[in-house]
Amino acid sequence: MTKAIEADRAQPRPTPGSGTRGAAVRVDAVDIRFGSFHAVREISLDIAAGEFLCLLGPSGCGKSTLLSALAGFVTPYQGALTVDGMPVTGPDPERGMVFQSHEALFDWLTVRQNVAFGPRMRGTSRAEQEELADEYLRLVGLRHCADRYPAQLSGGMRQRVQIARVLANQPRLVLMDEPFGALDAQTRQVLQEEMSRIWQASGCTVVFVTHDIDEAILLADRVAVMTAGPAASVKSVYPVDLPRPRDESHPAAVELRRRLRQDIGEEVRKALQDQGLDPEEER
Repeated sequence: MTKAIEADRAQPRPTPGSGTRGAAVRVDAVDIRFGSFHAVREISLDIAAGEFLCLLGPSGCGKSTLLSALAGFVTPYQGALTVDGMPVTGPDPERGMVFQSHEALFDWLTVRQNVAFGPRMRGTSRAEQEELADEYLRLVGLRHCADRYPAQLSGGMRQRVQIARVLANQPRLVLMDEPFGALDAQTRQVLQEEMSRIWQASGCTVVFVTHDIDEAILLADRVAVMTAGPAASVKSVYPVDLPRPRDESHPAAVELRRRLRQDIGEEVRKALQDQGLDPEEER
């Protein structure tokens, strides 16, 4: 960690949230279809306020589709999505989305201006915009980069700016679609550790899509494994009963990794068989 980042975090700052301010989420028998294509089938999940839930599963199983429905970008064919008891009927600043690509940032705005964009669109004062931008840039360790442009930052730093921009809207639910998937292994590991700290500081509820079993174990309170698509559903849900920060060599982590690999392996084999391939014959 650089001295500049350490200095950012050492400065006194307001706590982003008081207690748990995350939202409770209910996914109730949700079906999502696109014409004749049946993406997800009768998915039901209850997510507690302030919980960190990871959605894990093989490619094409509808993880990102379900996340888009929670964001209000996709309307379910049937079933209900509610956040703190209120139906999801479209996008809302209280539900922030962090995408895999940092291209969601505005290249013509500085880092501070990117983070202040949401509060500015809500009509907050310039002083409050700057206060929120500074607060969340400190939280992600990038206060020293406030006057740079996205093109002047590394990929990992741009992802941290994107997280700060979402948090500056002070959402109660943060939806993350493989936000570290395009990063190199070393940067990804650093940001995984940072994400755990940022989540605990913000108090938000997080739903995090990943293909990475180790990432899910490192971050999640619970891991929901989805079946292979199409018409995917939830296969299993596992609590991650490990103290933070997580030790990947802990016997409970090793056992959970084994069970998750087994569940996902079954779904991958099923998907291959549905495509007319027999993975056993390939051996």
